[in-house]
Amino acid sequence: MQRLLFPPFRALKGRQCLQLLAPRAAPRAQCDCIRRPLRPGQYSTISEVALQSGRGTVSLPSKAAERVVGRWLLVCSGTVAGAVILGGVTRLTESGLSMVDWHLIKEMKPPTSQEEWEAEFQRYQQFPEFKILNHDMTLTEFKFIWYMEYSHRMWGRLVGLAYILPAAYFWRKGWLSRGMKGRVLALCGLVCFQGLLGWYMVKSGLEEKSDSHDIPRVSQYRLAAHLGSALVLYCASLWTSLSLLLPPHKLPETRPLLQLRRFAHGTAGLVFLTALSGAFVAGLDAGLVYNSFPKMGESWIPEDLFTFSPILRNVFENPTMVQFDHRILGITSVTAITVLYFLSRRIPLPRRTKMAAVTLLALAYTQVGLGISTLLMYVPTPLAATHQSGSLALLTGALWLMSELRRVPK
Repeated sequence: MQRLLFPPFRALKGRQCLQLLAPRAAPRAQCDCIRRPLRPGQYSTISEVALQSGRGTVSLPSKAAERVVGRWLLVCSGTVAGAVILGGVTRLTESGLSMVDWHLIKEMKPPTSQEEWEAEFQRYQQFPEFKILNHDMTLTEFKFIWYMEYSHRMWGRLVGLAYILPAAYFWRKGWLSRGMKGRVLALCGLVCFQGLLGWYMVKSGLEEKSDSHDIPRVSQYRLAAHLGSALVLYCASLWTSLSLLLPPHKLPETRPLLQLRRFAHGTAGLVFLTALSGAFVAGLDAGLVYNSFPKMGESWIPEDLFTFSPILRNVFENPTMVQFDHRILGITSVTAITVLYFLSRRIPLPRRTKMAAVTLLALAYTQVGLGISTLLMYVPTPLAATHQSGSLALLTGALWLMSELRRVPK
């Protein structure tokens, strides 16, 4: 790899074109571009030049290319958010165990004839969910839960294509810098891992339990891992997109700003942890244990918090403790966001940064209201799905504020 100096150019409207300038004696390539002459002392740099098989293949991660990549990753993060929301609805409608096998290509074609549907229904009848919970289910009811799970799986494949195909195109065009190539590879690998983890989670709900009367459900640990990896993918894609699309502010590195930046990072981590704890609430149906607020039943601290032994098991397997933890994390998160907002008011910040802080505060109190309403109304599916979507919106607001406060690279 080497660095070359080139004069700047202005691309014609409708098409962007980059030209590698050769010596005067060499033939000039045909290109729909207009070159401006250099002023004295003015230079334009190209960050990467790769020579392949005797031909000059130029990799140009220019500002325009960065904007394209940033918009692509923003769209990708939107598809991941859609997958998380659709997965939550699939879980709330108890549809996740309706498809009892997994094939990357074969399952993309749904049953079409009556015979195919009956065969699919018979396969479902061999597993614990039908035997224990849905033994009186009709074929029409089965079609509904099957299509819910099918939609979630097909959306997951769409997410994979949204990452992998444009990534290959941008790589070939040379629009990715060396550091960005590593990020994109990691994101694509995480997408593939996420798909395998989803099937690993579903398998836990199809297995026979030691107690024949146990309610068939997926492992809350695997559900949390599946949701957690999706949130990591979402955050990484969104953060990279914001870094490319939103120029950093040149703020004076004062002590109050440094404290605000650190507090914003800690608050974002707390929001992430609260969202992740929601997976244990969903996996154990812990939202139906105590449907009162602010007390849990008749007391502030219920007596059955430490039913299991050893004590650590209660944090992940006791529905009462899981709901209690989620309440505490939610209250702590909204308190931290409130403090963060007032800290931001004490520092002169750009208008866009102030808007991010206000938006985060509004999202936090909206999310708390949704959570309490979901609890008091015994977890209705539309409200619970909105509450889950609110966690993504809150995480987005936290990442936006972090992006606004990020340090300007020297």
